[in-house]
Amino acid sequence: MADDIGVATAPGPVPLSDRVDELGTIKETAREGLDPAATERQHAKGKLTARERIDLLLDPGTFQEVEQLRRHRAVGFGLEAKKPYTDGVITGWGTVEGRTVFVYAHDFRIFGGALGEAHATKIHKIMDMAIAAGAPLVSLNDGAGARIQEGVSALAGYGGIFQRNTRASGVIPQISVMLGPCAGGAAYSPALTDFVFMVRETSQMFITGPDVVRAVTGEEITQNGLGGADVHAETSGVAHFAYDDEETCLAEVRYLLSMLPQNNRELPPRRLGDDAPDRTTEALLDVVPADPSHIYDIRQVIEEIVDDGEYFEIHSGWATNIVCALGRLDGDVVGVVANQPASYAGVLDIQSSEKAARFVQFCDAFNIPLVTLVDVPGFLPGVDQEHNGIIRRGAKLLYAYCNATVPRVSLVLRKAYGGAYIVMDSRSIGADLSLAWPSNEIAVMGAEGAANVIFRREINAADDPEAVREQKIKEYKAELMHPYYAAERGLVDDVIDPRETRSVLIRSLAMLRAKHADLPSRKHGNPPQ
Repeated sequence: MADDIGVATAPGPVPLSDRVDELGTIKETAREGLDPAATERQHAKGKLTARERIDLLLDPGTFQEVEQLRRHRAVGFGLEAKKPYTDGVITGWGTVEGRTVFVYAHDFRIFGGALGEAHATKIHKIMDMAIAAGAPLVSLNDGAGARIQEGVSALAGYGGIFQRNTRASGVIPQISVMLGPCAGGAAYSPALTDFVFMVRETSQMFITGPDVVRAVTGEEITQNGLGGADVHAETSGVAHFAYDDEETCLAEVRYLLSMLPQNNRELPPRRLGDDAPDRTTEALLDVVPADPSHIYDIRQVIEEIVDDGEYFEIHSGWATNIVCALGRLDGDVVGVVANQPASYAGVLDIQSSEKAARFVQFCDAFNIPLVTLVDVPGFLPGVDQEHNGIIRRGAKLLYAYCNATVPRVSLVLRKAYGGAYIVMDSRSIGADLSLAWPSNEIAVMGAEGAANVIFRREINAADDPEAVREQKIKEYKAELMHPYYAAERGLVDDVIDPRETRSVLIRSLAMLRAKHADLPSRKHGNPPQ
């Protein structure tokens, strides 16, 4: 007789060589799948197969698969007649630039990548292995959600994934790569991970799809319009990165992994280049305009400071009034948080506060020092901001900085006004070093606003109110906003030459490398929501 893949079986002992041949046949079937046309259909959609994706993610020849021969045991609705190997998910580990990385990839060719009990158990196992081994976990998502034929067992499988995502949070880096549809409860696993990558046109994420939206609200919208890559990278903030093709996307995942530690007990990998640590940054004298109302791109400052001008920006399309990026200073990875005067004058608002808070928390969890570049006019005023909770949501950034124990250096480039100055890692909330350029203006508010408040009666009573207003503005600037006012009071540790910014930051972080700070004993904090 023959089994369900056509391999002959017979009673009695079978030579080991025959068993090896049989094993080869079975594994080949598991790799190729039972339907060759499924691969063609995947390619026709402009998508790679799960194994092709794993090959791009990991170093060549390093992938070690786990539970390749797993098959489901469900019955009913025709499932008992279809039991493909892998059950629609490929799990295992390999290396990225020589360092161990665990991965699972939905295989859309099998059950549309839908999650059943056996499928979920495989994912649970590889997640447990990643946590135990202390190595990053990458999920390559391309699935149709819960396997309807298996009912509540499939839903319970998602619960197990969510629980492990939460347990791994802050312990190992978790990266979700969206390469196809991700709907319903399945979307919450990526939301629990550290970073979400998406590919334009082929990946979507939403809790309820266009058909449900149409039935409930009457709104007409496409899948990409509802939950495509650009929507989540620019509007919702769910996705940190969006790319045009899978090859570029997976190459960028590899690049991100090269800057992250394996787990929360290690430091990020150090990579020395040719960029001298004492290099002067002459260009910075011209990049930042002296007039605090003139705009410029803070990315130019970051490029001048970091090694070889290279950095990896997080959430570049969302909350653009603040820049969060990973870069290197003298080979060591740092997290940079910087106000962006080229977008909404660099004000803090709800979205930028939440974006920066999450980034600060990530850096703190994984031993990445923080450099904060400050040029902020304040918090964005407005009814929408207040009604949508700028108080509690803006407090997230304050909480993240106050709770961070990694080395922290802040640098005031130009203006730093009001509560936003405090929130942007000021000395008063725990920055280890607070530096400033001689162009800094640290104050409760801008001189114009301050003069109008303090000298309102005097200005209104004057024969020439405008002349008096200008005079009072100059007085306020001279008294309270000169570049050395904060330094004279010990709130700024040093006012530095902008050309020495890179070398000063490198020396400061080298001094802080062995920093140790203990938080109060507690189960966990209760951050603002």
